[in-house]
Amino acid sequence: MTNDYGKKVLLSYNRYLRVPELIDLQTCLSSPAQHDELLFITVHQAYELWFKQILHEIDAAIALMKADRAIEAAYALRRIVEIEKLLIAQIHILETMRPITFLGFRDELNPASGFQSMQFREIEFASGLKNEAILREFAHDDFAQQRLDARLNAPSLAEAFFALLRQRGFDTPAIDAPLDAKERRSNHGKRQRAVVEILTHPEKLNEEYQLAEALLEHDEHFSLWRSHHIKMVERMVGAKRGTGGSEGVGYLRTTLDKKFFPELWEARTYLSSKHDDKGCPFAKT
Repeated sequence: MTNDYGKKVLLSYNRYLRVPELIDLQTCLSSPAQHDELLFITVHQAYELWFKQILHEIDAAIALMKADRAIEAAYALRRIVEIEKLLIAQIHILETMRPITFLGFRDELNPASGFQSMQFREIEFASGLKNEAILREFAHDDFAQQRLDARLNAPSLAEAFFALLRQRGFDTPAIDAPLDAKERRSNHGKRQRAVVEILTHPEKLNEEYQLAEALLEHDEHFSLWRSHHIKMVERMVGAKRGTGGSEGVGYLRTTLDKKFFPELWEARTYLSSKHDDKGCPFAKT
């Protein structure tokens, strides 16, 4: 590497990782400084770094599925799951704060809120949980709006998965097709049927099975993170409103049932050792 004057400089650990800049990014707002504010900032900055890596792996998995490389896509997804396990563990680090010490600097956070995590919303969009209304939360942040709009209009993991199955001969209509309610239900049922077929024949359809299970693990661990996060928030502030004006824990609980890949979960209801479709609301073709 070279410096500003073109002179060659030996690469070092600190230069490569830009450690001086990195450790200068934790600026506490409380005055007098509250001991636990540094922990709060550090954990959340670490989250954002891991969110960046998750998005990197999601993009790789989508590209691999587009190239019909199911096993490699599943590998990228399993790396995401390992990161998500770490993110869950980080919640327990936050729980080492005493509620009273957190309240010592919580007011300094207004009106900032975790709801404003752009990358968290990007992960939701990129996984399959797209909601255009979310963009309103970033009305005064052009950078975030541009990134979220790009994710909203790009293929998600869910869309890429069913496109891969379609390439392999399954009847899995596109998720985002502009259809009426009846047609959407019919297409949803066809996608369910394909997943049941994969779950019924894991040896015969091993690549598809490995990919479907890796997607489900990602969905499950993201949901587990939501659950642990809610309990941590309740442990710290009880039923207080969020710093951004939300209903706090009450709102967070409404997010627990969100799923990236509903067909992967629903198909288990209709799975049968006899492999019949009795009682299954699949579209008949």
